[in-house]
Amino acid sequence: MNNKAVHKDPPPQRESFTELLGQLAKNSAAVVRDEIELVIRRIREKVTAGRRGVLLVATGAVISAAAFMSLCAALIICLTAYMAPAMAALVIGVVLAVLGGVIAFIGFQHLKKSVLET
Repeated sequence: MNNKAVHKDPPPQRESFTELLGQLAKNSAAVVRDEIELVIRRIREKVTAGRRGVLLVATGAVISAAAFMSLCAALIICLTAYMAPAMAALVIGVVLAVLGGVIAFIGFQHLKKSVLET
């Protein structure tokens, strides 16, 4: 006869329901933590990209403002051929003030309409 002992694996132990619930809670917490970290990382990336965009827009606005002032100075210089320099500057200033007021009023009306719609 065969004297060798046959080693059988012990029957698998079944985990209790409370242990399974504990593992589920631990795994769920890890998943939520990972999702929160992912959302935070995405927000940081968007803020960084937004910051770059705002910086570029601000730089462009400053350069455009300087160009606009140069054009206004050139227009005033051209008008001095027809009127006194102070009067030319006053005329250009009034025209720009009226134009800016009209644009601001139109923008305010659009803003008011969009706020009332939501």
